[in-house]
Amino acid sequence: MYAVIKTGGKQYRVAAGEKIKVEQIAADVGQEIVIDQVLAVGNGAEIKVGAPLVSGASVKATVVAHGKHDKVHIFKMRRRKHYQKRQGHRQQFTELQIVAIAA
Repeated sequence: MYAVIKTGGKQYRVAAGEKIKVEQIAADVGQEIVIDQVLAVGNGAEIKVGAPLVSGASVKATVVAHGKHDKVHIFKMRRRKHYQKRQGHRQQFTELQIVAIAA
């Protein structure tokens, strides 16, 4: 069984037992959270798609860790104009362990 969830402005296909990295969620490590924004639920060949959400469906997950992704380097340059700009960014994430999918 799998589900398509929406969190942090992105969509993820998850199944029970998987670990995923999502945008940072304000929750403590070890805390269990419930994600109610389920867009689709599938089981084998059958799929149930919501309009826009599947009613009554939810995904339970446990917060495993918080951290930062690898650095993304931004480099801007204008040739012959003596202009160079360097910048970097590390996006924060929350790692979730998917416990159960309730349809």
